[in-house]
Amino acid sequence: MRGTLYIVAAPSGAGKSSIVNAVLARDPGIRLSISFTSRAPRPGERHAEHYNFVSAAEFEAMVAAGDFFEYARVHGDWKGTARQSVEPALAAGHDVLLEIDWQGARQVRQKVPDAVSVFILPPSRAALEERMRKRGQDSEEVIQRRLAAAREEMSHYAEFDYVIVNEVFDTAVAEMCSIFTASRLRREAQAARHADLLAALLETP
Repeated sequence: MRGTLYIVAAPSGAGKSSIVNAVLARDPGIRLSISFTSRAPRPGERHAEHYNFVSAAEFEAMVAAGDFFEYARVHGDWKGTARQSVEPALAAGHDVLLEIDWQGARQVRQKVPDAVSVFILPPSRAALEERMRKRGQDSEEVIQRRLAAAREEMSHYAEFDYVIVNEVFDTAVAEMCSIFTASRLRREAQAARHADLLAALLETP
């Protein structure tokens, strides 16, 4: 049975990575695809763990070679998911989670219409700004640019199957776990129905 592709997107500072990491810790059946990015690592980020960090020239060479499942320019930097990180795992029956932006999510839904997509919203713009500042990773100029971009990013929430408001962290994690569990149960039930139908059609009179 082919695996399910899960998409999680959010504006910068909404807590996407923290929620995803908590969900992955609870659900070992889902594999996280590590994205490529042309931006520099932030303090504490490690290559091949948080992102695959490459130069802009290397990223663009990968684009030209057709290596990406999806890619987009986000806040002035390139981000993308390599084909090798997604397609073989899905074909082998593994569930894969993409932690990407709304532009990449739109590309993925065009290629995989049955992907399950989740958008994470902050409880307010004030809370979003507070979270960005608490991270202590970006300059004031970058924070202001990200806040301006967040308005555009959040306007695309209706394109997603589910929306989670990250007001209480544990509640948001539980909601995402429930979405993934329900999706898996639907897939398994559908596969069982198809198996029963096929058996009936092939049954010797």
